[in-house]
Amino acid sequence: MEIVGTQRNRIHPHKFTLWVGIGSIVMMFAGLTSAYIVKRGQANWTSFEMPQVFWYSTVAILLSSLTIQFALKSFKDREMRRYRILMMITSLLGLAFVAFQYLGFKALWDHGISFRGSGAGQFLYVIAGLHAVHVLGGIIVLLVQWIKSQRKKVRNYSPTPVEIAATYWHFVDLLWVYLFVFFLWIQ
Repeated sequence: MEIVGTQRNRIHPHKFTLWVGIGSIVMMFAGLTSAYIVKRGQANWTSFEMPQVFWYSTVAILLSSLTIQFALKSFKDREMRRYRILMMITSLLGLAFVAFQYLGFKALWDHGISFRGSGAGQFLYVIAGLHAVHVLGGIIVLLVQWIKSQRKKVRNYSPTPVEIAATYWHFVDLLWVYLFVFFLWIQ
């Protein structure tokens, strides 16, 4: 029985969907990294050293988390010019992350760590490839938000879409940090 005059706190349906998706993605990556730990005990396992460029990609994605947080604050403060600039910077940092990742995987490939080779390479490419797909999806969302912000007059100042984009972007950031630390320590 609901008491008249009270308001129940409800999560926005899109935010709920995002959190369900994040939960699923966490479970997928937990399973993949667990399988990596189990499989690395095999006789034909080849280890690898993480190329230095992965540190640069980590810095890029961490900075992008800061810029999207400032963008969200700017949107809530209705500072649209600042919001637009920060969303573009976040998108560019996301693209820089992808470019650094490409260079890092090219370096690994050049050192003989390939998808066809060792078990480490197979897991590494699958795990990082799945993360890259999620990052690219996030970049698309960021660019869509930026395009929407280019309209002369904003019709709806609801922060929900920006909050969802920021939450997802923070998630792919933290996921990369987890994967990066995982591959540094497990090697």
